Amino acid sequence: MQAVEISSVHKAFGPTIALGGCSLNASKGEIHAIVGGNGSGKSTLAKVISGVLIPDSGQVSILGKTPTSPVEAKKIGIANVFQEVLVADSCTVLDNLYIGADKLFSFSMSKLEKSEKAHSLMRELLGFDLDLTTPLHDLPLSIKQWVTIGRAILSDPKVLILDESSAALDYDSTERLFRKIRQIRDTDAVVFIVTHRIAELVRIADKATVLRDGVDVGCLDKQDIDEEAILDLIAGVDRKRDAPVPSAKVDGGKSAVLKLAGAKVWPTSQPFSFDLYPGEIVGVTGLDGQGQTDFVREVSGVQPLFAGSTVYHGGEEADEIRGLKSALRNHIIYVTGDRKKEGIFPNLSIFENVMLPVYQEYRAGGVLNFINRTKLDPVFKWESEKLEVKMGSDGDLITSLSGGNQQKVLIARAFAEKPNVLVLNDPTRGVDVGAKLDLYKNLREFAASGKAVIFLSSEIEEFLNLCTRVIVFRNGTITQEFPAPFDANVILNATFGRAARMAEQASTRHHDEASAEAGTPAHGETDAVQPFKIMSPAFADGGLIPDKYVEESRISPPLAWSHCPPGTRSFAVSVTDPDLPEEFEFPRAFVHWLIYDIPPTELELEEGAGVDGRLPRGARELENDFVTFGIPGYGRGYGAPWPPDRSHRYVFTVFALKADRLDIDPDGDFESFSKAVLPVTISAASLVGCYGPAKKPLPNQEGVDADAEA
Repeated sequence: MQAVEISSVHKAFGPTIALGGCSLNASKGEIHAIVGGNGSGKSTLAKVISGVLIPDSGQVSILGKTPTSPVEAKKIGIANVFQEVLVADSCTVLDNLYIGADKLFSFSMSKLEKSEKAHSLMRELLGFDLDLTTPLHDLPLSIKQWVTIGRAILSDPKVLILDESSAALDYDSTERLFRKIRQIRDTDAVVFIVTHRIAELVRIADKATVLRDGVDVGCLDKQDIDEEAILDLIAGVDRKRDAPVPSAKVDGGKSAVLKLAGAKVWPTSQPFSFDLYPGEIVGVTGLDGQGQTDFVREVSGVQPLFAGSTVYHGGEEADEIRGLKSALRNHIIYVTGDRKKEGIFPNLSIFENVMLPVYQEYRAGGVLNFINRTKLDPVFKWESEKLEVKMGSDGDLITSLSGGNQQKVLIARAFAEKPNVLVLNDPTRGVDVGAKLDLYKNLREFAASGKAVIFLSSEIEEFLNLCTRVIVFRNGTITQEFPAPFDANVILNATFGRAARMAEQASTRHHDEASAEAGTPAHGETDAVQPFKIMSPAFADGGLIPDKYVEESRISPPLAWSHCPPGTRSFAVSVTDPDLPEEFEFPRAFVHWLIYDIPPTELELEEGAGVDGRLPRGARELENDFVTFGIPGYGRGYGAPWPPDRSHRYVFTVFALKADRLDIDPDGDFESFSKAVLPVTISAASLVGCYGPAKKPLPNQEGVDADAEA
């Protein structure tokens, strides 16, 4: 018997048929991908499995039961991470992770147990320690996505559904997610993933069910999952495959249409120059938070450069781009990848969302100045059909469309504005493979007409048959540039700061293929898996902290870190205790040490640096919580552990930062530290030591009962 059995399920929303007889089977211990074009019914099917939607007909069996509501689905053991990032921004990370876990008058576990479990999971997912008391509105989209994923995992699901859950994650983050997915699968759970990234399916899925127009059209086993097979099933073998339209050959003698000089995307980043030529499609990439998003927003006038200039040279006279007004005047058009936040007008129709920016151009004139619908209709039809926007009536609200079709509307709107330069910020997020091919075709035609494109994407594979060159951002500046043809592995290495010499590529490719067949690491693979690390000569990760560094000695242990990410401009260190007894009613981990502005050349803290003042030159400390809460006998610097009544973990974390110095109030606390450090963190590494039970009471603390000694 299958763990999940979906048979001939139908679901309609008025005249729109979302599922027209869909079937799917999945076994325990299986990662099962649900694939299809935009509007094919993927998200509807996921909601049927999770009890959010009730089918009009057909059979649904999940572990032998049929969920008819999210509450019933939860009791069965089903957890769904939706495509949209659903969080309560005003609540803390911890509260968001356990939303819905407790009943009105009872709790699933104590606050300490929740904090311990959540802290461990989020560290595993993020790769660094996150303050669980931070309000979610202070955190970036990628961490909010992790919170929704963590919320589902903390429910210990038997069936986990991830709907486009890697869309907001970079490559490195996606790899961490995949490791966790495999762990969950190995507990005999069923994991469904809905994604448009075929490269991800090949690496992670055990099976893939493909939907087209609400019906399953094939189920592929792992060995059969590849781009060609999925495309044939999604689009149908009779789909006309248009020959690629090559981009116009870039004439090196032509003048650049857009020039950036002395550009700085951040106050602390290195300046760079960039020229964009007619006929170019320039790919832009980098790991999450490396400045590439700021770059495309600044080029298109959405936000200002911190230094330097952007000048458009496509008109009769050069015109500096100082904001949206001057960008639009020169037909530099920006398409966002965050359609929900800054793309669509949710209360307007599909037609209005496409045509609103060009109403002025097509007005009828006269006293009342009506919109000329007769002129607008052909434009709408042309732009929407080019991208095959799947819709009912053009008067329907845009929110009636699937997420991918909403994204197509944004791109259609951009083309309707007759751009000279098109700036795309991850435009294919949530867009199916067939729609991507349509977009690529349109972009090639656009560039071939003498226009230019800047195309930011987190999927390096998108650049391979599309772009004329690719630029890589690290630490707020362009660090490498690659002309076509491209090697995806070389570009990926560049995003991690590893430069590959072109001569090495050819000489090592055959070696890499042979090594892969032999099951041995390929050239460069050892470097690729070397993470940023912190260690102590005094104790092993997870081991006991020696008595020398605890209780009344107040001597900080020696710490050292290695494999620092390129572009690191300073370090910060925190030492925290997440295991305070619940009766303390402490809202977060207890802070023993906070240091920042450690120079990038310093890779260690010597023994006793926290009390004896032997910090690296320029490094600064904040108050520990002994001082913050007025506990006698302690001052600024390393605060030795509080004598616990049981074993406690102490988490030593080093942050590699892209800022030279941090602007923190000298009397600031852990909240001030977190708010300053997290936004400029390139990478973080943690070491856990265990301490306790204590042998002696807290020194210089009146009222400590001798019975508190363990």
